[in-house]
Amino acid sequence: MKPVKVGVIGVGYLGKFHAEKYAALPQADLVGIADTNTETAGEIAERFSVPLHSDYRELLSKVDAVSIVVPTELHHKIALDCLEHGIDVLVEKPITTTLDEADDLIAAAHKNKALLQVGHLERFNAAVLALDGILQKPMFIESHRLAPFKARGTDVDVILDIMIHDIDIILNIVGAPVTSIHAVGVPVVSTEKNDIANVRLEFATGCIANVTASRISVKEMRKIRIFQQDAYLSIDYADQQAEIYRKLGSADDDEMPQITYEQIDITQGDSLNEEIKAFISSVQNRSTPAVPGEAGRDALKVALEIVKQSEAKKAALNL
Repeated sequence: MKPVKVGVIGVGYLGKFHAEKYAALPQADLVGIADTNTETAGEIAERFSVPLHSDYRELLSKVDAVSIVVPTELHHKIALDCLEHGIDVLVEKPITTTLDEADDLIAAAHKNKALLQVGHLERFNAAVLALDGILQKPMFIESHRLAPFKARGTDVDVILDIMIHDIDIILNIVGAPVTSIHAVGVPVVSTEKNDIANVRLEFATGCIANVTASRISVKEMRKIRIFQQDAYLSIDYADQQAEIYRKLGSADDDEMPQITYEQIDITQGDSLNEEIKAFISSVQNRSTPAVPGEAGRDALKVALEIVKQSEAKKAALNL
């Protein structure tokens, strides 16, 4: 099968890794990159021996697919332009800044028979993939995503910056509508944007998820614990480890049930590489992306409601 001609729009901190993965994949042909910061981007272009464009529109006639790795407020304009040219798009999370913008992209993808994938990276984490088929009807989920403060990514709220990863994973695991949201967020280092937030999500199945995200932590943590009727599962995204605790039935009701422990044997993976490989495979086979635009919109809808609630609480408390 002929390699897909791809370009990367935005080659900052994360975009340069997109370019690196495409350049190494035999299924892809990196034909160019685009970035307004031509000085920094020039080094990336030279490294991969591809043309550099200061205007992304110069790429549109040369590519079949693109990664869009620019600030969130630019996602809608650039992705819409690409989709209207029939170009398949992998856009970083969050999909857009508003639901109306997300709807525009989804509609444009359908109209132009182009593919739209959203960069929810944790879907491709080896530990998450290893539990496929094991996760069944979770009833309680607890998630912690903590990181030290970094200037990069603070153009958006911590909810849209890092909590949205867990929102997407949880929505995908539960597979049911959210019926209730109770949230709080606090800016600590940032002037206005929340740096730490907590939310309780309730689902139509009865499942409850308690989600915490912080970008002002001393230590990093990316863990999720899932409780279902027959098991307790723990995932460490950073170490790509998964553990399962199961209850064994007892012949005597008066006896304590036995608990078995299993650490899943996981081959460590490169989540971004797997994400990009999945995108290229969808492009070549014209198949639905692993994380389609609709999934990105679902995660954004929940995230925006969390932001809305946290802002309302701060206003009520004059914070």
